[in-house]
Amino acid sequence: MAYNATVTDAALATLTAAIAENTAADATQQSDLDVLWLLFGAYLVFFMQCGFALLEAGSVRAKNTKNILLKNVLDACLGGLIWWTIGYPIALGDMGTSETKDDVTQPFFMDRIEGKSAHTYYAMWMFQWAFAATAATIVSGAVAERCAFSAYLCYTFALTAFIYPVVVYWGWGAHGFLSAWGAEFPLGANGLIDFAGSGVVHMTGGGAALMGAIALGPRTGRFAPRTGEVQDMPGHSTVLAALGTFILWFGWYGFNPVSTLAFEYMQDAARAAVTTTLAACAGGATTLAIHVALKNPPDVSPALNGILAGLVSITGPCPVVDAWAAVLIGFIGAFVYYGSSKLLLKLKIDDPLDASPVHFFCGMWGVIASGLFANKEFTSGVYGTSEDDYGALMGGGGAQLGVQFIGMLTIGAWTCATTGAVFFALRMMKILRVSAEDEDAGLDSSHHGGDAYNFAAGKPAQVA
Repeated sequence: MAYNATVTDAALATLTAAIAENTAADATQQSDLDVLWLLFGAYLVFFMQCGFALLEAGSVRAKNTKNILLKNVLDACLGGLIWWTIGYPIALGDMGTSETKDDVTQPFFMDRIEGKSAHTYYAMWMFQWAFAATAATIVSGAVAERCAFSAYLCYTFALTAFIYPVVVYWGWGAHGFLSAWGAEFPLGANGLIDFAGSGVVHMTGGGAALMGAIALGPRTGRFAPRTGEVQDMPGHSTVLAALGTFILWFGWYGFNPVSTLAFEYMQDAARAAVTTTLAACAGGATTLAIHVALKNPPDVSPALNGILAGLVSITGPCPVVDAWAAVLIGFIGAFVYYGSSKLLLKLKIDDPLDASPVHFFCGMWGVIASGLFANKEFTSGVYGTSEDDYGALMGGGGAQLGVQFIGMLTIGAWTCATTGAVFFALRMMKILRVSAEDEDAGLDSSHHGGDAYNFAAGKPAQVA
């Protein structure tokens, strides 16, 4: 057959166009799957607000139930508005956008989001808003039963608008000096390995919780006046607390695995789900064992907080550690939680929900755990930066561990200094704590129009 250049060239052009069209379709499909993955994670993490609400409501006395629930509601509502106006642009305003002239983003107030990557921007905003709401909600438990509502509004604004976004920018932003996702690594190694936020989220929220508890002082009657002996103030519903903890555990599967941010990294997401599960199991079982070993009766509350301690501890290293390491991380996290909880009581710091032991101190351990147990293969696959720097106990030397220590100290110092300034400023202005009379009556009746539970409803009126 004679060679026909015109026909051959036309066929090649058609084939090339078809390949390009299929490639573009595949890219669009992959992008849509990534957006779906992020939105799915955002919904799961947002559902954790329900878990926090139930846990905190069950862990306070009945007379303060409305107060704690309203704070949880506003953490989502007020936090969303602040994240839209100020928080996200500071934290990750350039995330999910292109640098081309045709795809420019003006992120403040989402004034102009356009171009092919706009849907990725929206999805990332949703996912990170759920994280920000989590960081803010952590604080409410530590200041429960005696913090003025106006003070709550002030510290929530400061945390969501500036304090937390700065930490996110440092740890996860494209140009953050701690970030493992940036173009440069000023501290060396892989940057800070804090995959889903043991440090960025939990240390920030937990550090604010610690400073709030210190500034407020203990609840009236928490410590005996002369001896300083701890007086029990149990919450009014173990059922609510247990249900809330299980919901939080469920939501953590959005927190950790979905932090891969893309649908194509399912192997990392699956591993993160397994390590998350094992650390939670180890944390809950170990904390209960410690409690019983110290001659206490087996109780639900230590097990619940132990589960959360294990979850916080594994949040940072979840995709880069082996299953056995996850169990060990949760095991050690239980001791970190239990020891720090007892230490705060010795120091007469009253944290009704143990928010700072669970989130701040176990968050610190989670950051360090990455530098100890990160597997070489997993670290290279997830971060792909420095193949020679991984867990110190896994043969990776001390460089990565050093970065983890710097990250932990930086986040801890920033969070405690800034939130401490906010809380002590509110204290100096005498707007931080409610009066002794209002605290004794309960914040529901003194500040929110009545009790959460109307036990008299439906009962016949008394006949004189």
